[in-house]
Amino acid sequence: MYFAALLARTEDGWEASDTELDDVETLSDLADLAREASPGADDETVLVFIEQEDVWFGVIRVDGEEDPRIYVSDAAAAARSSYGEILTSALIGGDDDDPDDDLDALDLDGTEEGEPDGGSDDLEADSAETASGHPAPPPGPLGEVGVLSDLGLSDKELLSLTSDALSEIADALGAAEILEAVR
Repeated sequence: MYFAALLARTEDGWEASDTELDDVETLSDLADLAREASPGADDETVLVFIEQEDVWFGVIRVDGEEDPRIYVSDAAAAARSSYGEILTSALIGGDDDDPDDDLDALDLDGTEEGEPDGGSDDLEADSAETASGHPAPPPGPLGEVGVLSDLGLSDKELLSLTSDALSEIADALGAAEILEAVR
């Protein structure tokens, strides 16, 4: 089960709302969702929190029209889930919005679909890739550990979080009560 929430930084402090990720298929979709949640100026900071039952959590920071900044607590665990795979593949170089990726997915080696080509190297390569064909991320944290450092949570503190991480992050940002209200 996932928990997802948006925290928008305004002149009056933080505003939180829970969110449904049903229509999110790419990092761009997630960034657009965050930008839409900003109640004020277009350059405000919006944080997207995603958590999967204390297995992994992710923080996506969107500042106006800048590219999203991402941190994932356990990339290998996240890559095994649909929303986590969106984040990890963005971090390890997969751009799910690139139409050229569709060409990369085609089987152009001359074999029929599902027919092995006889090479044993392909089995090893397949095991090191996610379902989307991107390289499998390593276990442990991945992304920008300084994503929240200017908001009151140091790199070291972020790396040390495990269970109930989103509450601890919200507490460091001064938004614990607001986050708990949408939980």
